Amino acid sequence: MSMIGEYARLTPAELDRAVRDPDWAQEFVGELIEAELDEEPDVSQARCHDVDKAWDALDFLLRRITFPVDVIHGEEELPQAEDWGYGPPRYLTPERVRVAAEALAGTPHRALTEGVGPADLAKADIYPHIVWERGESLDYVTSHYQELVPFFQAAARAGDAMLVWLD
Repeated sequence: MSMIGEYARLTPAELDRAVRDPDWAQEFVGELIEAELDEEPDVSQARCHDVDKAWDALDFLLRRITFPVDVIHGEEELPQAEDWGYGPPRYLTPERVRVAAEALAGTPHRALTEGVGPADLAKADIYPHIVWERGESLDYVTSHYQELVPFFQAAARAGDAMLVWLD
């Protein structure tokens, strides 16, 4: 079974409702995901996005450059939320989404991987372990990073919050 890093953009009103009613949030996000499976919107138009199995490598790389926002795990707990796969979702407020979007825009993907190779990820026991042990390229991670940037920028422009979870 794979662990996938997932995101859903929520308006401030939707976030407020999600905080009050996490069961509603899970159902609502499920409907958003289902609708976008058929539509396949551009990443800058999407309300949902995933970074596949690159989440742990992205977390490792962002932490080493002291990124100002935890865009991989979120920063606030969704109170009383059930497990959405590998724990309950967390969220970023619209303000933190804006800070993240600015920092992502100012961080080229090359800066993430400068001086880091697959062996470093293997040594740090970064998921998915087998990929780094085989010495595979970090292009997989940077391609997901490059999609995360416009996703966060669009959310920031709209004034959206962000739900974040592992599924």
